Amino acid sequence: MMKTGNRALRNSSFHVMRAITYLVVAAVGYVVIDIVIKGAGSISWEFLTESPKNGGVDGGIFAPIMGTVYLVIGTMIVAFPIGVGGAIYLAEYAKDNRITRTIRIGIITLAGVPSIVFGLFGLGIFVILLGFGTSLAAGCLTLASMILPIIIVSTEEALKAVPKSLRSASLALGATKWQAIWHNVLPYALPGILTGSILGIGRAAGETAPLLFTAVAFFLPRLPQSIFDQVMALPYHLFVVATQYPDAEKAKPVQYGTALVLIAIVLGVNLVAVILRSRSRKKLRW
Repeated sequence: MMKTGNRALRNSSFHVMRAITYLVVAAVGYVVIDIVIKGAGSISWEFLTESPKNGGVDGGIFAPIMGTVYLVIGTMIVAFPIGVGGAIYLAEYAKDNRITRTIRIGIITLAGVPSIVFGLFGLGIFVILLGFGTSLAAGCLTLASMILPIIIVSTEEALKAVPKSLRSASLALGATKWQAIWHNVLPYALPGILTGSILGIGRAAGETAPLLFTAVAFFLPRLPQSIFDQVMALPYHLFVVATQYPDAEKAKPVQYGTALVLIAIVLGVNLVAVILRSRSRKKLRW
């Protein structure tokens, strides 16, 4: 009787979770389809290659697109080596003591901190204290600080998933610890490292709050000439054209077109993560 009741409870829980999953997928699908339908008419070669005009409601979105690309590239140049290096130290070299456990808790906590907090951090440290001003450099460093916990956690978990026997065999053959990590651990952990890093890129590409304080300009129809210049970015450009113009009907084509391009970039980044992970796992076996 009790087994029958437990089985019925598990079945009901399964159906509830499946219904919730379907609802979430349906809601996201509705939003994406609505944006695609309303934004597809705005997409054209001119829209993608021309600079904004008339405060952003006319012309194209080339400057915001390139600004987003610059921010993502700069963010990964800073965050990827630091994040992967920190994860390698925590997983392979650091002792399991109170200090390292505290560091891990701190990293996990930072991964859940709202992005607006990182924006205020970047404003205080990079913009004001270090004197970078509102610039591409300050925005990249702020976004790098925001996605570092994601890269560190995902990389450390990927490293821990590699069997210890691979390390032991390499060390037994006379390899140094670093040689064992480089040749026998990192190649097998690469799918997880790439997945976490590319998902971090996706988050950085879609953020608005950190850039609001550190990098973006309201209207700047030209590309930055140095890392200390301001930039335009797709998320902030969408925020501006959606909230700062009284004639909402005139701005709607730009709003939906910008939203569609931004969603395409984020979904494309996530798709790249899935493809790279799948291909890496097919090549490597233990």
